[in-house]
Amino acid sequence: MSLLKNTAIVGGMTMASRVLGFVRDVLIASVLGTGPVADAFVVAFRFPNLFRRFFAEGAFNAAFVPLYAKKLEGEGEEAAKAFASNAMSGLAFVLLIFTGLALLFMPWFMLLMASGFLLQPGEAFALSMLPELAARLGDPVGREKYDLAVLFTRIAFPYLLFVSLVALLSGVLNSRGRFALAAGAPVLLNVVLIATLVFFAPNTQTPGHALVWGVFTAGLAQFLALVWGCWRAGAMPRFHWPRMTPDMKHLIGLGVPGILAAGITQINLVVGTLIASFEDAAVSILFYADRIYQLPLGLVGAAMGVVLLPDLSRRLRAADHDGAMHVQNRAIELSCLLTLPAAVALFVIPLEIITVLFEHGAFTSSDSAQTAAALAIFALGLPAFVLMKVFQPGYFAREDTKTPMIFAAINALINMTLSYVLFFRIGLVGIAIATTLAGWVNVLLLWGRLWQRKHFTADTRLLSRLPRIVLASLGMGALLWWGRGLLAPLFQGGETDKIFGLVLLVGGGLIAFAILTVVTKASTVSELKAIVRRSA
Repeated sequence: MSLLKNTAIVGGMTMASRVLGFVRDVLIASVLGTGPVADAFVVAFRFPNLFRRFFAEGAFNAAFVPLYAKKLEGEGEEAAKAFASNAMSGLAFVLLIFTGLALLFMPWFMLLMASGFLLQPGEAFALSMLPELAARLGDPVGREKYDLAVLFTRIAFPYLLFVSLVALLSGVLNSRGRFALAAGAPVLLNVVLIATLVFFAPNTQTPGHALVWGVFTAGLAQFLALVWGCWRAGAMPRFHWPRMTPDMKHLIGLGVPGILAAGITQINLVVGTLIASFEDAAVSILFYADRIYQLPLGLVGAAMGVVLLPDLSRRLRAADHDGAMHVQNRAIELSCLLTLPAAVALFVIPLEIITVLFEHGAFTSSDSAQTAAALAIFALGLPAFVLMKVFQPGYFAREDTKTPMIFAAINALINMTLSYVLFFRIGLVGIAIATTLAGWVNVLLLWGRLWQRKHFTADTRLLSRLPRIVLASLGMGALLWWGRGLLAPLFQGGETDKIFGLVLLVGGGLIAFAILTVVTKASTVSELKAIVRRSA
């Protein structure tokens, strides 16, 4: 119940953030559509988020949380605060240097992120063109979208500095069992961007210009919120000149492999963005599809990973190996119970979801069809993306970041190869296929090594319930398919009809899955009530 309670806290705050995120994305889709300004903004937004995963959530949350928790419980408050202060100072020092270099050399960095923006109309991409594209950086003709992406990214990039420090301060609070503020910080990003679109975008050169300044402002707001939270908890680290202590060497030794291990989803997104940049509007279409499946991934996968890591770390330090095994089994069971029905629904009714959420203003029916196709494929990988978040803490809690790093490298290699091959054969849906297949390979590798080391074994309850959860999810999917046909006239009507149709489908799907889980004994009525109660 502690796992469920804390996951519900993080998931609830994430839900608030994702609901606001949907409002934000609907506004962005309506105002920007899928044109060049939208592509430039998506790249500018993803660039600092990529390095945030590298410098913060990858390197630090994988390595910092177990070491900080060990200091806090083993050596006391002052030792933990000294360690956090040195870690924060070192992170800030590296990020300040990196941010300065990135701002200076952004045109060259952008060549790695979106070199397809330099293509001329009618040109087809080949790897042999890369030297030619690099040479075009000296020619201002025909690179309007590229220059816009460079400008937007330069404005938004300092967000990396703020949000990376937010991730570290979140680790401090999470290690103390305080999950709400850290999980709620992303709400500020969405509030600021929504306010920017509503109040400031009409008065700027393009809505994209307003949005990137909104990203910068949101990063600062999140940082100040976490500083306030840590100060109230009496755990605020202090900035000072960083020192290379034995603890810092240990942190770096664990953190560097964690860069790839915990940031693999972002690496795959960057690969997809780079390749998609060679087709008009493909970058923004993949972005909108990504925003939908990120909702259950954030609610379940990210929330479970945040809660599971400090829990496992404490149990393993106390030599409670049976307890660690039990909590991992329950984490997988709960993750599948919440994720599999979502994956089935996104696969069965992607067009209806995209049409209602995004098909307004500049976002056309053609955009909806392409986005829905990508979303359906991403849905097949959703359980894998969530299980990655569940299995990785089993390594990080044991201070093993190298093994997930190796698996992440394999994942990235598969994703890059398949994305390149499939994109130029079947279009942008090929990137979604590559990301999904690579995700499942990574999950199998993570599970297999844990099982081989006897760090994870599925218990009787999990082996009994997993097939029942799959059966209940498929049954719900069949009912959604039937309902989709029955309600088709509503989705051909006006805005209100479409919204009503989606509400009926989603509401009916939820009720059907709840009934089927009880009928198949995938869960019990009391457990379902507990999930709803904890999420409320």
